[in-house]
Amino acid sequence: MGNYAIKVEGLGKRYRIGERQQYKALRDVLTDAVYAPVRAAGRLLRGGSREAQPDSTIWALKDVSFEVAHGEVLGIIGRNGAGKSTLLKILSRITEPTEGEVRLRGRVGSLLEVGTGFHPELTGRENVYLNGAILGMRRAEMERKFDEIVAFAEVEKFLDTPVKHYSSGMMVRLGFAVAAHLEPEILLVDEVLAVGDAAFQRKCLGKMGHVAEQGRTVLLVSHNMAAVLGMCKRTVVVEAGHASYDGETSQAVERYLALNAVRSRQDGMLARSPDGEVELLSIDVLTRHGQPTETCICGQDLSLRIVVRTHKRVATARFVIGIDSTLGVRIGVLDSALQGSMFSLQQSTTTVICRVPNLPLVPGEYSLWVRVVGGDTPLVHCSNALRLRVESGDFFGSGRMGSDAWIGSVLFPHTWTIETAADLSQGDLPSCAP
Repeated sequence: MGNYAIKVEGLGKRYRIGERQQYKALRDVLTDAVYAPVRAAGRLLRGGSREAQPDSTIWALKDVSFEVAHGEVLGIIGRNGAGKSTLLKILSRITEPTEGEVRLRGRVGSLLEVGTGFHPELTGRENVYLNGAILGMRRAEMERKFDEIVAFAEVEKFLDTPVKHYSSGMMVRLGFAVAAHLEPEILLVDEVLAVGDAAFQRKCLGKMGHVAEQGRTVLLVSHNMAAVLGMCKRTVVVEAGHASYDGETSQAVERYLALNAVRSRQDGMLARSPDGEVELLSIDVLTRHGQPTETCICGQDLSLRIVVRTHKRVATARFVIGIDSTLGVRIGVLDSALQGSMFSLQQSTTTVICRVPNLPLVPGEYSLWVRVVGGDTPLVHCSNALRLRVESGDFFGSGRMGSDAWIGSVLFPHTWTIETAADLSQGDLPSCAP
């Protein structure tokens, strides 16, 4: 039988695109049914096919197979449009697969799109009982859990208000509280947690960890790599509808980051000096395995690779990388001269690597510019050379993500201690080294 909670075999989901379903009267439906065999025969005589044209359908999922053991926390990651949400909708039995099968052992609780499973005209209180009934809970069990659900969701004041008046964050809080507290054997959570504030996200992650410790199965779809790394030992990477990787989470995250690889410019060059003697070919962010990506994780080591081609000798060259916010505010610069690194460039192609340990940038989008300087003379410059996305990470090793907006843009390594009067009387402060 196998010790699995979820088993997916050859799963596929196909959608028709480019056509809008038209509403028809009953007489139109009957007429179409009568003439359908005649039209089909005509198409066959003309060499046509009764199947939809290939360009009118798309496979959101194709040949996806995996198993999830009881009590396992499985991460599912991938780019937008890869098919992650479609997979969870099939597992939640919201939509049917086109091919393949899914076997579920246990009651399923899911939190997918904001408002899924809520009736907008019913109050928060009524929707709690409605969701419990959908999950197969008895009323006595729901009443026992009700106060705990409401306290977790923090919506006491609005409990008797129709949920159509709730904000998206309030609906997410209530929906997650119901799904997590009604004790389903299998909990499916989509990226909707991103709607909540940072404090509630941490609260939800803690609750999911508690659910997993009780031996229940959790499937977590998220773009928050820190959450995936912290909760999941195993992760599936979904790429263009296929499960391209299924294994250890750190390797899965590396593959996900590589999916955001930088697209090379059509002319194979970012910028050229006015005299044409120096060409800036590329700048890449590299994963630990040397693969280019546009995404990195806060607190992990960052490697930047610059490739230049020179048609003349440059005796002393320095490289500068500027990091700006998306609004153009300067965050900082990486300047080889500040580190005492000057380079001699020959008439050839040169690759320079800049390594930044424990990346201190908070999660967000950043714009990188590059400049090559010969002596004191700028040789070549490229603004907006690269768009860098920083994902949440455990920078301080404390389990806190450090993604609240009030923190700013840069995280500073630091330590805290309590000094006694005897310590202060010594006259010297202790070292800042941890």
